Amino acid sequence: MTTTADDAPREKGPLPAAEEEAARRAVRRAADHLLSRRHTGGWWEEEFTTDVSYDAHDLFLRHVLGILDERVATAGGRWIRSQQSADGSWPLVFGGAGHLGTTVQAYVALRLAGHRPDEDHMGRCAAWVREQGGVAAAPLEAHVWLAMCGLWCWDDLPEIPPEIIALPTWAPLNIYAFSSIMRQALVSLGVISAYRPVQPVPFGIDELFVPSDGTPVRPVSAPITRWAGVFQRANTVLRAGRRITPRAVRRIATNMCARWLLERQETDGSWGACTPITTWVTLALHLHGYAPDHPVLKAALRFLDESASWPEDDMRKLRTVRSPVWDTGLAVTALLDAGLDAGHPALVGAADWLLARQSDRPGDWTARRPRLAPGGWAFQFHNRTYPDNDDTSEVVLALLRIEHPDRARVDDAVRDAVRWCLGMQSADGGWAAFDVDNASALPGKLPFFDFGEYCVDAPTADITAHVVEMLAAAGMADDPRTRRAVQWLLGRQEDDGAWFGRWGVNHVYGTGCVLPALIAAGTPCGHPAVRRAVTWLTSVQNDDGGWGEDWESYADPGRVGRGPSVPSQTAWALLALLAAGERDSAAVRSGVRWLTGRQTDDGTWEEPEFTGVLVPRAVACRYGYYRHVFPLMALGRYVHRRDAAATR
Repeated sequence: MTTTADDAPREKGPLPAAEEEAARRAVRRAADHLLSRRHTGGWWEEEFTTDVSYDAHDLFLRHVLGILDERVATAGGRWIRSQQSADGSWPLVFGGAGHLGTTVQAYVALRLAGHRPDEDHMGRCAAWVREQGGVAAAPLEAHVWLAMCGLWCWDDLPEIPPEIIALPTWAPLNIYAFSSIMRQALVSLGVISAYRPVQPVPFGIDELFVPSDGTPVRPVSAPITRWAGVFQRANTVLRAGRRITPRAVRRIATNMCARWLLERQETDGSWGACTPITTWVTLALHLHGYAPDHPVLKAALRFLDESASWPEDDMRKLRTVRSPVWDTGLAVTALLDAGLDAGHPALVGAADWLLARQSDRPGDWTARRPRLAPGGWAFQFHNRTYPDNDDTSEVVLALLRIEHPDRARVDDAVRDAVRWCLGMQSADGGWAAFDVDNASALPGKLPFFDFGEYCVDAPTADITAHVVEMLAAAGMADDPRTRRAVQWLLGRQEDDGAWFGRWGVNHVYGTGCVLPALIAAGTPCGHPAVRRAVTWLTSVQNDDGGWGEDWESYADPGRVGRGPSVPSQTAWALLALLAAGERDSAAVRSGVRWLTGRQTDDGTWEEPEFTGVLVPRAVACRYGYYRHVFPLMALGRYVHRRDAAATR
């Protein structure tokens, strides 16, 4: 373990001159590399990667719609096959353990693509699935798709009544009690559950089931005193209700669901510019009577087709989502940290591109803030319905530092964004990603999803920190709303000194977000919370000088802060330590050496690991630019002394 930031003075001091110069060279090369990657339209974007389950969903959708052609099936199957682990499973993250739900769906997708069960890779997969308990032990999402393919019984799935669309916003389980992503899926699943589609596949999957000894298996009823027991019995009532609900009532409900979905289709044909959600909505609308050649579905299917990339001529992979706004905001900040002139044409062009994408129409957030005018930014090219506080904060942080010739235009946009973010502050003082005061425990108790507490959009430390940092940069560090948020952050620090990371893996990310925000908002470097965080970061630094945290830390507390060193996670730790005034500490010196020593010949860093998160424990992601922008930020702030010690 390296020495900590609180070691004796002999352990402190700047890097030797040669190593300082190496860090400066690394910054110049990384900045040049990033500038060369800018799109001619003014933005930056790198690939956003998740596991293969969404590639499987795309094949399933096309099968149910009757439009799966052999070329797409074969090419999609080749991509899925290329991601299989040696033990026959498919993981959620690079190099991770196999995930049962993803593996079952990948196997069935390969069967659709023509792979035979007697092939070696299929046999290994089937054996692995049986070892994990078989198809019966798979998560709910897999069972829903299997039911649509005639491989599972709809009666064994929870009822999702489409009538939920009619519940008023004050009702505990109305659709706006769910997070924005879950909400769109919930409305779609209400329609799908009403129609219970079955489009049988020309094969069975008996090999994925654990052999039975013939003893009947009776479902175990949970006690009525527990939520699981309550909802088991409620599901029994709902199932009985579907048989006696008048057709006219159900038709009204499904019509309401379809109308609600249609109102949220984006100009690119998607829903939320997200392929998994677009897949669910497309299926729901098709079942409701929209043919594949209807303009609404044609636009949706065109979006799905355009979301596919072909890394090789015979291989097709689906992009879950695109991240140009997020990537551009971070790229601008990284280049500014690297010392690029604030009026550089690339930065001005990026500002123009970002300004043109500020949301100008109401979204679902108006359910709780009906009088709040728009002003945020979303993650993607086309998503005016669901802006978020995280993207908005990062864009404002970037815009505030660019020397734009039309300053009034920038100031107007920043003013609207700050007003919108302040209007999205939750009652407890924190900020969530998409919604406000969306923290009920009830949606996570329902059997509709397997995501537990992440069915809602509660305030988180990382989002709150980014908003606080933005407000401080906008001159509002002393605003009462900012001070409430600072207190919220201080109250969420964990006993070991770290902060939980909701949207990045994990405590290294959370702490890397919070410390710079606290310091920017005026918290002294000597504050006990800052010192505890510094101590924690230095205690989890790897012997090689870097930092890393395993995705499994969301499920296993013993892995918190632990894992092989990774460029983005090393940079997050350095950004936090630099903000806390630790520039000349042994920990920072070691981290800088680790980054400069691992820069590639073309000026970037390699990082196959998944360090982004969509749903903890369930959906991980890899941002292609995390490996580059965060190391550039950290090294740039190091060499240009943009830390608390230099500014206070």
